[in-house]
Amino acid sequence: MFTPVTSLFGIEHPIIQGGMIWCSGWRLAAAVSEAGGLGLIGAGSMPAALLEEHIIKCRAATGKPFGVNVPLLFSRVEEQFEVIIRQGVKIVFTSAGNPAVWTPRLKEQGITVAHVVAGVRAAQKCAESGVDAIVAEGFEAGGHNGKEETTTLTLIPLVRRVTSLPLIAAGGIATGRVMLAAMALGADGVQVGSRFAASEESSAHPEFKRKIVEAGDGSTFLMLKKLMPVRLLRNDFARKVEEAEASGATREMLAELLGKGRNRLGMFEGDTSEGELEIGQAAALIDRILPAAGIIREMLNEYQAAKAALPG
Repeated sequence: MFTPVTSLFGIEHPIIQGGMIWCSGWRLAAAVSEAGGLGLIGAGSMPAALLEEHIIKCRAATGKPFGVNVPLLFSRVEEQFEVIIRQGVKIVFTSAGNPAVWTPRLKEQGITVAHVVAGVRAAQKCAESGVDAIVAEGFEAGGHNGKEETTTLTLIPLVRRVTSLPLIAAGGIATGRVMLAAMALGADGVQVGSRFAASEESSAHPEFKRKIVEAGDGSTFLMLKKLMPVRLLRNDFARKVEEAEASGATREMLAELLGKGRNRLGMFEGDTSEGELEIGQAAALIDRILPAAGIIREMLNEYQAAKAALPG
């Protein structure tokens, strides 16, 4: 399937794997790239030395294009970009920050840059900063979310109105049928997070994967809006936060309740009661763990079948 996204990244299918914290290590990134999509190493949870190790291992596992996702809100960003440049990574996705700060430096190194946004104004700033592609992520997405709370169904056509850059839809996309809908709205490709979190190659803890498969309609909700909105599975920790927010807890009180390492505890170490379980609404569509290649194959088959079944 040829689109501006496949052309930009040199990939076979317009499917980008989300660079998810604690889930997106080199094994998952390499498996997605080998299957014709674009695999991303999620640098959010990685010190610079660990990121370098994952890049080296990913390059050894696949000769196909892969990239690194870097959330710009963390203090170790500079060290991470030094590793990325030194290792000759050619594709970087950035998020949670101002793309104008890093995009020019990355472009000087011949790096293709995409940035994740949750609103139209941010998309316009992306274009001004010189990014090569925009990821428009709707309210359905897991993990840290935009304060705008705009759904993917609305966000994609809004962003398409203001830019001709390659546009990647994210948020709530876990099946070929939803992929087809995103493309019909104006996207040139899709970024898939939650579905790949529940893959065999994901570095997420098996208990977290089990919780994803068990999730149903209404199993996730957006919380911690006073700090940074994040979509989580409901569990004991989430209920404590919900009660604290309902009682008028301050930012400081919520930060103390959250503490440090809560997402590692849940997603990587498997404490599904007291850990933070970041996942999107699309978890309700996931009913089994598959290898990454199987996920891509299943999505493409469903995409083609749904497209063929459309009236007219």
